[in-house]
Amino acid sequence: MTDLTDLTTRLPQELKIVTDQLPGPASAALAARTSASVARGIAPALKAYIVDADGGVLVDADGNSFIDFASGIAVTSVGASNPAVVEAVREAVGHFTHTNFTTSPYEAYTAVAEKLNEITPGDHEKRTVLLNSGAEAVENAVKIARNYTGRNAVVVMDRAYHGRTNLTMAMTAKNVPYKDGFGPFASEVYRAPMSYPLHDGLTGPEAAEQTIWQMEKEIGADNLACVVIEPIQGEGGFVVPAEGFLPAIAEWCRANGVVFIADEIQAGMCRTGDWFAVNHENVIPDVMTTAKGIAGGMPLSAVTGRAEIMDAPGPGSLGGTYAGSPVACAAALPVACAAALAALGQMEELDLAGRARGIETVVREILEPLVTETGGRVAEVRGRGAMLALEFVDADGHADGATVKKIVADCQAAGLLTLTCGLNGNVIRLLPPLVIGEALLRDGLTVLAEAIRKNI
Repeated sequence: MTDLTDLTTRLPQELKIVTDQLPGPASAALAARTSASVARGIAPALKAYIVDADGGVLVDADGNSFIDFASGIAVTSVGASNPAVVEAVREAVGHFTHTNFTTSPYEAYTAVAEKLNEITPGDHEKRTVLLNSGAEAVENAVKIARNYTGRNAVVVMDRAYHGRTNLTMAMTAKNVPYKDGFGPFASEVYRAPMSYPLHDGLTGPEAAEQTIWQMEKEIGADNLACVVIEPIQGEGGFVVPAEGFLPAIAEWCRANGVVFIADEIQAGMCRTGDWFAVNHENVIPDVMTTAKGIAGGMPLSAVTGRAEIMDAPGPGSLGGTYAGSPVACAAALPVACAAALAALGQMEELDLAGRARGIETVVREILEPLVTETGGRVAEVRGRGAMLALEFVDADGHADGATVKKIVADCQAAGLLTLTCGLNGNVIRLLPPLVIGEALLRDGLTVLAEAIRKNI
């Protein structure tokens, strides 16, 4: 197992609850202000209000120290206040806070594009465009694929999540809370079955055969611009497709002139133990979307792909006011590069892909025995690297979201932040920072295991 020795941090890496109840008085006062001023559609998972964060801990306004198994939903992989990222941002903003790359360009945008072209799979010529958010990256990937192919139809998978904009809501599967009441949605988006080994019992090639049959019979390859797929599904339940599923879909796309788009927004950037989740089966996408962990907490996303595809849209057709923000990706050259280059550098320097594999070893050691211990109520511990999840069912084998809510609440009361996912809300997902130390990781897993035993 890769060494998970504690790295140097600003804050003590410890679980510490100092208030009699949660939230404490300072956080409760902030919550009251929030409910009086912020739209109720914004609903924080953690009731405590954070004033500081570092490594694997979050410190709230009352001085409580929580273990962070969420990482801002897979964003702060290098830590919430990684010193290299902080210094790079500080240096960058001292020179300029903004200039739009399409009006007055800067070197760091190009440097980030060069780095992404280097580390994404395949040795073909590539191009990159930088944007703000994951949803925006997905929208632009679809735009580019439609422009390149001259076709309109888009295929996404069952349980997919791709964002909250109009097009990406159409691509996202789960209704509440993401889509309910927000239609009508963009047209020409079709859903196909995704491999789900726990429930479908199919091999990867068998599952792919079903998916391909549906695409050919219900849509037609000649009408299809792209297939957009999460190599490991995120909000849909951290579903890992059976071996052979992704290569078969990618091969069919190549044979039929369909752009294969890998949405690596949650699974990428060392989260699954490699730069990207598709690397596990040596799948080479035509186009890839990245975001979340790419810039150590700063808002940045990217679309990277084959040069002939990415160059199909004409000059001026891609971009945005804050797309590729100089603070998120830029450099005060030659002194230091800002967030993205610093974060990518930390991923290499600290071997965060290796640490992700080490995290998986510890998680499986502590949590996998619960499958047997609970008589299958914990149906599966699945995932790869530091993108892991537990699926819960009731005594009759049905999705058990009610128990999951109790477990998550008990974890939070004990000082551990966890998140849920899955269409039925019956999956607990684990997304700890990749810089978390082994002792703190084990402390958090112990809290989770105790909460599971208490509620099952």
